[in-house]
Amino acid sequence: MLRKKYMMLGLMFVSVAVYGQKTERDYLRSGNKLYKDSTFVKAEVDYRKALELEPKSTDAMYNLGNALLMQQKAKEAMEQFEAASRVEKDKAKLAQIYHNMGVILQSSKQLPQCIEAYKQALRNNPKDDETRYNLALAQKQLKDQQQQQDQNQEKDQKQDQKKDEQQQNKDQQEQDKKDQQQNNQQQQQNENQMSKENAEQLLKAAMQDEKNVQDKVKKAVQVQGRKLEKDW
Repeated sequence: MLRKKYMMLGLMFVSVAVYGQKTERDYLRSGNKLYKDSTFVKAEVDYRKALELEPKSTDAMYNLGNALLMQQKAKEAMEQFEAASRVEKDKAKLAQIYHNMGVILQSSKQLPQCIEAYKQALRNNPKDDETRYNLALAQKQLKDQQQQQDQNQEKDQKQDQKKDEQQQNKDQQEQDKKDQQQNNQQQQQNENQMSKENAEQLLKAAMQDEKNVQDKVKKAVQVQGRKLEKDW
């Protein structure tokens, strides 16, 4: 996707006028040769040796970062580029450093940081059209990402709303079920109470009937008794 992905991985060559220590220069030259031969692990070793001799060598940091990047060690490469960016003063070299930082950040989808890195690269080299292209691409990716996030958020909100409605319906159904059960229980209790009252009323009526019968029998006996006395 990146038109200039690792295009800036060209090596920084040390100048004899700047670096007077022969051993450091030798390690850098050896590392550069190994890098061009795609022997990145051995190139890494030589760049590290150069840094041991000159810890502030931005050329060694930058080249080491490239060697690490070619070994898919993006995190370690970023550390070297960041260290170089804090020391390097040359604008052209700074542009290359920030460009490579942007490439790593873009590959890991850290788009806001990636965009800032590309902008830094262009501030140091405004004529770099390919960095400008990567910047435009990263800005579009960020816009698309934000739109996707908004869509996902809207989708999540709808799903949450649907879940809430379903839960409310479920709660309402459970409440209706409880209310129905309570109504049924109350109705059953009322029916039981009515049955008990009816039974008591029937019993009282039966007892009253029996009492009435007994009273009639008593009266009949009394009347019959009086007649017998007269006859007697």
